[in-house]
Amino acid sequence: MADPQSEAQPTRLSPGDPAPDLNLVDDTGAEVRLSDLRGRKVIVYFYPAAMTPGCTKQACDFSDSLESLRGHGYEVLGVSPDKPEKLARFREKEGLGIRLLSDPEKAVMRAWGAFGEKKLYGKVVEGVIRSTVVVDEDGTVELAQYNVKATGHVAKLHRDLSLA
Repeated sequence: MADPQSEAQPTRLSPGDPAPDLNLVDDTGAEVRLSDLRGRKVIVYFYPAAMTPGCTKQACDFSDSLESLRGHGYEVLGVSPDKPEKLARFREKEGLGIRLLSDPEKAVMRAWGAFGEKKLYGKVVEGVIRSTVVVDEDGTVELAQYNVKATGHVAKLHRDLSLA
């Protein structure tokens, strides 16, 4: 008999899986497709809400590390359910250099395993699962991390990817 708890969990990506394409609008209104970034390594991270303490810390950490990450051939895309207008305010307020993508329907989040049941303050709720997926130049998942911590995650990602 199937475990009903596991059925409620989103399908998570694993290394070696083809990354689902994404087609979202960024904070400037430009359309962004993962398939247009083939030939480059891409870090796609999912976060619950712009302008909240944890999400701000994580976005600032990615932005502060952007030069180093790009030096190793990585592009960074941050995805949240926020509307592009809020993302634009977030970018401006925090001086962010990373691209922020809007997924208000949460379709991309669901396809990438970053939306579903999670524990929040001891209760099971449905929401964005803070996650990071690294996609290689061919569009294959290199690394997939779920339920990551906002603080210290970028430094951990550097270690996990063996980046100096």
